[in-house]
Amino acid sequence: MHQRHLPASPNWYCSRCSDINGKGVLGFGAKNTIYLLNVTAASPAITGELSGHTERVSGFAFCSHDGQEHICASTSDDKTVKIWDSEQKILLKEHNVHQSTISAVHWSPVQKLLLVTGDEKGIVVCYWFSSNDTQSFFPEPRTIFCLSCSPHEENYIAVGYKDGMIVVIDISKKGEVIHRLRGHDDEIHALAWCPRPREEPLYGRSEDNADGGSGATEGAEEGCYLASGSRDQTVRIWSTARGKGVMTLKLPFLKRRGVGVDPALKERLWLTVHWPKRRPSQIVSSCFGGEMVMWDLMKSGKQKWSLLGSSPDGQNHSRIVFNMSSFCSGDRELLLSTSMDREIKCWDLASLECCWTLPTLGGFVYCLSFSPVGTGCLALGVGDSMIRVWNTLSMQNQYDIKTFWQGIKSKVTALAWHPLKEGSLAFGTDDGKVGVYEVYSNKPPQISSTYHRRTVYSLSWGPPVPPMSFVYVRGSGGSGDKPSYSLYSCAGEGVIFQHDPWKLSGEASNIDKLIRDTNSIKHKIPPHTDLSWKPDGSILAIGNEDGSIEVLKAPMLKLLCTVQQHHKIINSLCWHHEHSSQNELQYLLASGSSNATVYVHDLRSAIETPSESPVLVTEPFRTLSGHTNKITGLAWSPHHDGRLVTACYDGTSQVWDVLKEQPVCNYRGHSGRLLCVQWSAVHPDLVWTGGDDFTLQEWAVSKQEHITPPKSKKRVEIEKKRGPQKKSKKKKKAPGKGGMKPEESELPLGEEMKGAAGSGAEEGQSDNDEEEEKENADGPSVTGWSRESSVDTRGTETVQNGEKFIHAVKREVKEEKKREKSDLSLKKRKPRSILPLSTSMDHRPKEELQQDCLTLAAVRHSHGQSRACVPGSGDHIQLGLFTDRDALYRMFQEEEESHLEAGHYDSMVYLRLWKGDLIGAINLAVEKGELTDHLLSLAPMAGYQVWARTVEAYVKQLCHHEQFLKAASHLLSIHKLYEAINLLKSHQLYREAIALARARLQPEDPVLKDLYMSWASVLEKDGHHATTAKCYLAADSSFDAAKIVAKKGDVMSLKTAANLAWISGESELAHSLSLRCAKDLMLSQDWAAAQEVLRTQDSLLGHRLMFCVNEILTHRLADTDVVTWTVASSHTWSKSCEENFLSTVHRVWQSEFGVAAADLVKVKMLHQQLRAIENPPATISVPMKQLLSHISLDVTLCALSQLLCDWPSTLEELLQGLTRGSEAGHFTLMTEMCQLLLPQGLESVALYKQKLDASDERSVAISQSVEAFVCYQLMYKKWWNYSDKTSALTNNTISNGHHLTENNHNEDEAECKGEAQSDGTFSEGFWKVLLSEPHANLQATQRAIAEIQRRVTSLIQQHSQCKETHVSPEALNTSQSKTSEEPGGSTSGNSSESLATLTAQVAEHHKVLTAIPELIRKYPFPDVMECCIVFLHMEKHFTLFPQHICAEATTLLHKYGTTESLCKAWQRLTH
Repeated sequence: MHQRHLPASPNWYCSRCSDINGKGVLGFGAKNTIYLLNVTAASPAITGELSGHTERVSGFAFCSHDGQEHICASTSDDKTVKIWDSEQKILLKEHNVHQSTISAVHWSPVQKLLLVTGDEKGIVVCYWFSSNDTQSFFPEPRTIFCLSCSPHEENYIAVGYKDGMIVVIDISKKGEVIHRLRGHDDEIHALAWCPRPREEPLYGRSEDNADGGSGATEGAEEGCYLASGSRDQTVRIWSTARGKGVMTLKLPFLKRRGVGVDPALKERLWLTVHWPKRRPSQIVSSCFGGEMVMWDLMKSGKQKWSLLGSSPDGQNHSRIVFNMSSFCSGDRELLLSTSMDREIKCWDLASLECCWTLPTLGGFVYCLSFSPVGTGCLALGVGDSMIRVWNTLSMQNQYDIKTFWQGIKSKVTALAWHPLKEGSLAFGTDDGKVGVYEVYSNKPPQISSTYHRRTVYSLSWGPPVPPMSFVYVRGSGGSGDKPSYSLYSCAGEGVIFQHDPWKLSGEASNIDKLIRDTNSIKHKIPPHTDLSWKPDGSILAIGNEDGSIEVLKAPMLKLLCTVQQHHKIINSLCWHHEHSSQNELQYLLASGSSNATVYVHDLRSAIETPSESPVLVTEPFRTLSGHTNKITGLAWSPHHDGRLVTACYDGTSQVWDVLKEQPVCNYRGHSGRLLCVQWSAVHPDLVWTGGDDFTLQEWAVSKQEHITPPKSKKRVEIEKKRGPQKKSKKKKKAPGKGGMKPEESELPLGEEMKGAAGSGAEEGQSDNDEEEEKENADGPSVTGWSRESSVDTRGTETVQNGEKFIHAVKREVKEEKKREKSDLSLKKRKPRSILPLSTSMDHRPKEELQQDCLTLAAVRHSHGQSRACVPGSGDHIQLGLFTDRDALYRMFQEEEESHLEAGHYDSMVYLRLWKGDLIGAINLAVEKGELTDHLLSLAPMAGYQVWARTVEAYVKQLCHHEQFLKAASHLLSIHKLYEAINLLKSHQLYREAIALARARLQPEDPVLKDLYMSWASVLEKDGHHATTAKCYLAADSSFDAAKIVAKKGDVMSLKTAANLAWISGESELAHSLSLRCAKDLMLSQDWAAAQEVLRTQDSLLGHRLMFCVNEILTHRLADTDVVTWTVASSHTWSKSCEENFLSTVHRVWQSEFGVAAADLVKVKMLHQQLRAIENPPATISVPMKQLLSHISLDVTLCALSQLLCDWPSTLEELLQGLTRGSEAGHFTLMTEMCQLLLPQGLESVALYKQKLDASDERSVAISQSVEAFVCYQLMYKKWWNYSDKTSALTNNTISNGHHLTENNHNEDEAECKGEAQSDGTFSEGFWKVLLSEPHANLQATQRAIAEIQRRVTSLIQQHSQCKETHVSPEALNTSQSKTSEEPGGSTSGNSSESLATLTAQVAEHHKVLTAIPELIRKYPFPDVMECCIVFLHMEKHFTLFPQHICAEATTLLHKYGTTESLCKAWQRLTH
């Protein structure tokens, strides 16, 4: 389905999360999905996914047995083991024997279909796939990090643990430990068995050599070598025959890492090892910073290793490597590696060079942008805080991608290339930052000093507007320094900033001020959500949160029109490109919102001929319906006219033919929601899409099997693929597997803290947590695992440890309750003393108490302190109560210090109060947060200033305890009314704040309005529209009140909002809302209610007339096949009658609406009002009710022109009403409209022609077209009528069992022909009208241009197929030659047709088209060739016509009916 594909990043900190089978299929776990790649030495290709786990995939392995290579297994944090068929991509079996997180997995290379897994509790589970049997072992009570099955002994399994222990167990002996291999002192990251049996001698450092000397191991022994990689920076080789280590390899300190190594570097190391199958004396291991080294175990000396990718072009990984696996491709052995740098690399183990690199993505793909200057240069904004720039046209490397991360600390949510400056890329982030990167330099980005408060949604380069344009005009002094473009950014808070790209350090300007000043706007401007500059920089389109779109003219941003089509937040806007063959297409604006419908508006009239006041646009040029969720991205094809691609939350991307209003194809390759889309800048058939499944996909439009988006149930299937949206249980991953300490998580890319949770991504690769930016624009930004979360996860691992932990918690809770009860009983028995130290001295032995009496007597009679005793302190603290005040104060001081240590601040306050130190007591209570109402009541004793400060401190304390109402009341006591109101407002207590403000402030105080507006903003976000409207009304913002009531969009809300706006004097808004409400009622056929709504607005009289015509027309067509629905309500005057249709309309207008020919000024005003309404051309897909509405507008204009006696306009508008049915492919509707508007047929046309000026070319052309369409439908009626008569004549050759005589039969046939000849309809003038050669010439030229365009498209597709299948140009020319020689080939083609030839032919046809008079081209006309064919058919079978007319029809067919389809039709009907 897709061409190229950037998958999600492989998961981090897993011992075996990727593997490759013998057929070259690589599988790796990314988030909760397994991706499959076909690997060759030239390039990789994504072949599919395996989805089913609900949490992070922690392990993946292929079965290595012949014929079973397609069988694979995966483990997950959801504690399940799943067995898959990688070819069929289906789940075969699964088991959930493990009760803890699974950390290791491996297929046995010897024992067929044996899968071994280990978990963090130390349980090893053996699962036999064929018999579905399981067996569990518990060799050691340690955390398992990795395991590996022996390739030579079917029962041996090596297990590596977190603490550095390695054990080899025998599963045939109930998991008996054969060897315990001790030597490592930290986590075992990987284990690898030697592919060759028996232990051949190795040259290296033997573990038995105490002096560290080197020597060769002795002769070959039974057993097999085992290699292990550990976090302690060593690789060890073990002898399983002797159960000891035979070689230790220390990681080299490579020059590219500098002379010294950071001591903390050990914590970030992941040391994986791999033993290639064809190299028994060589192993590959990862190193410190992404390097990979190959160790030669047979080499002597210190230099035993060789560096992979040693060439200077930087082939190595830039971050630590997690997994390695190899396979043999012919004579070459290839090694695959995954790394923290989010790249998958393929290495040739013979040359040690990198064959290719596949970048992967660690976050949502939020935005895409093709450079308008650098052809094929695609920029990606990804949620892993990085920008990727992809040269999609690179011939040497199809994944030629550069990564940029400097200066970016959050998700990249918006991108925009500079229109002229090569390599200048603007970006916006989730934390509101805006900057500019120069991608062809190594400099860090320039960051704007103005930050948004929320996520940046969109960026756009456009011409400077005031005040920036004024600044450069004044400051440049004509030196030409004025920048041609400014950078505009729109973010979640609803603000658009204009940044100066030459001076990003300066303050950006908010363009809302310019919009207000230029357009004199007084009401609240709705929050902005998107913007798009027209490619020529003359017009700016702004999308808003309320679904409206404002179109403004640069440079002063004058409002030209407002599009009121969407009723939900605008997510995307896009102007059509300017290099179209049809100049009017550049005025098409596509818009997508959260209501799943895409609207395209033609704004040509509003832009080219702007009116004095802004125009309200309520009718779209095209409506594209089919998606089932919010629209997130739009892109026009730069290679086609009117070809649009959309991205949607329903998980699909849709290509539309906008001009035909038809779907072209639907892409469903993503497994999540789509966030962005771009059409290839160089290939007309390729589209790029990115989504929240962490992938970027390139796909071809012509290769899609689906045409339309899926039904809404597809969304359920997508949600099943993505798994349940539940919060993952945080596990002790950071210190366990990643070796990450919280204080070490700040690294250059900010990824270790995310990877420490075992994810490899900030957006939750360890689980399926998702985010909703534009769905909830005010929500906090989820950026991944924070430093605090890493700390918190340490204590939560036991949540998953089973029932024992739950019981332990219950016991702890019971014990805690018991302690609380005992403490409570103690408090009841005896209150705490305020003088605990002196009181405790009374509980000493009797002898000491008596000695206190002697000491006290000595002190009192010595009239002071003795040298041996200081009353109130030390061992004599208790005597302070019985001597003087100084001794008492000393005792108080020591008691206070005791209370301070014990945290009894209330007792300290009481002691200070007793001393009379009121200020000290208050200050202490303030400092410790122990103020009480009692202390506050005493504060006035210390003076007003002390009391006021105490109240303020008490208010802060109450706020800390969330007692906001009480705090506000205390502020009132010190006359701080505004502070009290602000306090309530800041804590969302708006109702109370308004009540207080209303009670105490003047009505005109601006604080009141601010309160109402702030509360309205909060209520609006919560969906309380009625209360929001009341707030706006109270704040004298009636416009906003009406808008918020109308936001729900139902009929009742719109009607209420319209009345509210009318009462408030907002006439334009009342006009708009009433019209919206009436249109909704019209669609439900409630005509009485629709007229009732419009009656309240005098300015909507013209629309009332149009609705009246629509109602009468609906009743007149109720007896035909056109109207198939029932009418909910109608008026008595709309019932069908025998009166002429237009006469009925005029009569009802005069009696019900007071509109008559006598009041010409009024009629002319109504005509101008309705003429300004956009009435787009009809298409086949237009619903019938909407089509009748458009026809009603044409008929209303026709009737008004008739009252004005403007007969050319009358006939022109009548012609538009007639032809809409034909344009929509509804012949019956066109016939019925002819009967209603021209009941006498050609006679009615003749009456109109008498009122026209015969010398006026326009009038003649219009009357000719009307006459032609009347003749057109009459021609078919007569044909079908004669066909029925002839068939009846044939069927009646047998009557009552007797054959009619031949004479009778001939007489009847002659009678039929005579009737035809006598029919005035088939006069010579009748056929001359239809057989118009100028119109035949015009239509033939248009058909020829369309045919050439079809051949150009076919030529491009053949060229694309030639590239993909490597067909030679000679073969392509041969196939074209054969095609043109076939009978069905085009008559105008030749064997050497080329693009240049076709272009020349188009130019010739355009010259012919230009030579045709404009009036011929302007007005529609029936297909002349079709009329000629029908005429010749009728002449042959039914009647005789003059020979010169037959000859004329035949001549026209020979001259203009040369296309293949016309020739076939001619031959079929006339031979």
